[in-house]
Amino acid sequence: MDVDYYGLSGAKRLTWRLRRAVTRGLKGIGGFFKNLIFGIKNFVTGIFRGVYELVRNFLAGNFVTKLSYFIMGSGHVFRGQAVKGMIYFALQVLFTLYTVFFGGNYLSMFFENFFTGGNIGRTETYISDIWDDELNEYLKIAGDNSFHILLYGILSLFVILFFVLCYVASVKESYKLEEMKMIGKRPSGIRKEGAELLDGKFHVTLLSLPMAGLFLFTVIPLFTMILIAFTNYDAGHEVPERLFGWVGFENFRNMFSGTSKLGDTFRRVLSWTLIWAFLATFTSYFIGMLLAILINRRGIRFKKLYRTLLVTTIAVPQFVSLLIMSKMLDSGGGGFGTGGGIITQWIEQIFGYHQQFGLKIFDTRVAIILVNLWIGVPYSMLLCSGILMNIPADLYESARIDGASPARRFFKITLPYMFFVTGPYLITQFIGNINNFNVIYLLSGGGPGDNLLYSDGAKGTDLLITWLYKLSLGVDRNYKLASVIGILVFAISAVLSLIIYNRSSAVKGEDNFQ
Repeated sequence: MDVDYYGLSGAKRLTWRLRRAVTRGLKGIGGFFKNLIFGIKNFVTGIFRGVYELVRNFLAGNFVTKLSYFIMGSGHVFRGQAVKGMIYFALQVLFTLYTVFFGGNYLSMFFENFFTGGNIGRTETYISDIWDDELNEYLKIAGDNSFHILLYGILSLFVILFFVLCYVASVKESYKLEEMKMIGKRPSGIRKEGAELLDGKFHVTLLSLPMAGLFLFTVIPLFTMILIAFTNYDAGHEVPERLFGWVGFENFRNMFSGTSKLGDTFRRVLSWTLIWAFLATFTSYFIGMLLAILINRRGIRFKKLYRTLLVTTIAVPQFVSLLIMSKMLDSGGGGFGTGGGIITQWIEQIFGYHQQFGLKIFDTRVAIILVNLWIGVPYSMLLCSGILMNIPADLYESARIDGASPARRFFKITLPYMFFVTGPYLITQFIGNINNFNVIYLLSGGGPGDNLLYSDGAKGTDLLITWLYKLSLGVDRNYKLASVIGILVFAISAVLSLIIYNRSSAVKGEDNFQ
């Protein structure tokens, strides 16, 4: 954009900055979706190429290679890698047993509900003719469980995916062994491959267990949450008599509806969540930076005392600090001042309030942001103190000789350097405040205000994360809407993190500070 920036007036300069920020943001979003489309295209192309290669190897291979397509590991056994071949064969047997006796049942119900929209499940029943003498009761067969069907159905899908990857590796290796035999090359034995796993491929050995834990405890629960958002799963579908049903994008349509109470609640909670995240992040950051600058100035006495007092606030658990502040503001489970806390009484006397402070949503939000300073400022002060000590003194000396004022030195030297170093930290803090459950829930419980939706609805200071908690563990246990909110929180956090980080000085201005 070819613009004489310094020749513009103040208002036009601000408009130009906003326009440039919006343009860059749109370009970032466009680039993200462009890369996403290319990634999907390459993935689909890779699958077709892999299938073509498997078919070609099957047609070109001999009898042993063709046999390995039906009995995993047979090609290895007949070509000098018996141990590896038996491992592949054992894997095929275990997969078959898992599918027949466990995974297949959950997988069938997983897809059956997709086509039936939720069916009548198997209830808990007793086998009347089998008596357990030790327990003195009839044996019981547990009924179907919607969550188990979703969880174990997804687990079975990942097991199938893992087996398919092992199967493809097995048949490819079998064809490769045939080619090696044709040229008279001897395949490596189990000892050599084992030694390779402890040497050249040690990273594979080292990362195998963490990757398994990642899939079991992160990826599978994440996919379960995502799929719940496309069902009608709630408290009414926890009982065995009625299983969940697939509803497509109905929950998303209700959430984004412009006329429904749910849509209005979502917009209000989302706007407050973003406002809270912005104010909580930058108020703590800038006040902490100013404190660090003041404490580090020459001539300031008792520097160690000031730092110690601020660090002491970090040592006190947030749980204790927030509950104490909540009682001082007298949070009665729904908002400040429901019983007239000591601080709220002072505020009423000073400013002449005749109504309870806790019944004012705006006042409660301001109080939450102010209390958050007690938690966030010490961290920012310590971080900025370390960075200020590393800014070259020559920069300030040169600026002072050139006649730069203290304010100009701050905006031209200190602030750009701080943003460069703390850019990733600010992004982390911003995303952390979007998901800051402790401050909101322990301080105000999401109140004040009446529930905006059902008996588990959001109140005046609820964030998306606290609303999700209430929906999940409330009376209605509205898991489907909680999952929708979880997906939206993830999407907002991911998109904002990528866009802000790629546009930050930590990435673009790297050469200026080296």
